Amino acid sequence: MDLDQAFHIEANGSDILLHYAIADVAWFVDDGDPVDTEAWQRGMTQYLPDGKAGLYPPVLAEGAASLLPDGDRPAVVFHVRVGSDGACALTGAERSVIRSHAKLAYESVTPEQLPPPLTELGRRVAAAEDARGAARIEPQEQVVHLNPGGGYEIDFRPRLQSEDNNAAMSLATNLAIADALYSAGTGLFRVMAEPDDRAEQRLRHSARALGIEWPAATKLREFQRSLDTGSPKDSALLMAIRRASGGASYVPYSAGPRPWHSAVAATYAHGTAPLRRLADRYVVMAALAVANGQAVPEPVSSAFAKLPEVMRRADETAGQIERAVVDLAEVALLSAQTQRTLPAVVTDVDDRGSRIQLCNLPVVTRVAANHLAPGDEIRVRVVSTDIPTRTAKLERVA
Repeated sequence: MDLDQAFHIEANGSDILLHYAIADVAWFVDDGDPVDTEAWQRGMTQYLPDGKAGLYPPVLAEGAASLLPDGDRPAVVFHVRVGSDGACALTGAERSVIRSHAKLAYESVTPEQLPPPLTELGRRVAAAEDARGAARIEPQEQVVHLNPGGGYEIDFRPRLQSEDNNAAMSLATNLAIADALYSAGTGLFRVMAEPDDRAEQRLRHSARALGIEWPAATKLREFQRSLDTGSPKDSALLMAIRRASGGASYVPYSAGPRPWHSAVAATYAHGTAPLRRLADRYVVMAALAVANGQAVPEPVSSAFAKLPEVMRRADETAGQIERAVVDLAEVALLSAQTQRTLPAVVTDVDDRGSRIQLCNLPVVTRVAANHLAPGDEIRVRVVSTDIPTRTAKLERVA
């Protein structure tokens, strides 16, 4: 129900024009009002398996500010020109009142419901990513099922073309906004470093455990682009790669090195989800000013200096939630393996013991064992599991 975006798309000569409407949260929320104060405490909407803790009250996020197809809504409309080579440029922006004509679902949308240029836009954006060497890590979605006979298993839901096309519109807009803000000497940027050498070595061991060949001379970026998102094992490794980067963060504009996001291989900003991320609200307002040749409002510029810490805390909370969800799913899978012996590969060793990747299950866990080194092949027994506490005890048997 919290719909941040609506779009109109058209061909213009050899270019494609994307008119991307973004929920105008600042129309409803003033700096320093009670809703704003609470949003600064939360940072972002947090998603859990059984619900969510919203950044803004539902009356806004799922009602008045959401771009639902039930009436007029205030929005900031960004105009993005996508060239034949996939290059994206912000050509204008304005506050407007828009009316969305349809709320479409990834699983049920048909080609007839979408404008023809959308598929070509998605192709161009993907080709530009390839040309930049972007990672584009989009593994299949993991779904946990309860078996009729007891126990749990994981299925992988294939990623849909509709999801990729939708993501392409947001990526194109965020890249265009980032370039416009950087050129104007302002903004807040999303940055992420490459996984370090130790993380890459762990990933190589995980690949071996999963039965995936990774040539020694092939670098991580090249290798991950060769993985098949239609393969459950490849998707499991892609999930591990995404977690290995150490996470993304936010930085305000500075005159130093250009901010860089390794996954998209470009300067990147978050501006297309203001109902769900606090930072986006300010990026939208800055981009609106820059696109119209105006000075960025002082409250927005001041916010850029404070937002990295606020968003860091929110990202940290999201990471803790995700880790707890993954732990729960892994323990649920292991509950059906109690007292069984399973093959594994050691991926890392530290003062907390040995981290291992099970060979036949998408599970990374730890075992207390001495005299092990990364890369060792071992066998472990699942001694016990406790789903409510998300814990499992494993011991080395060989």
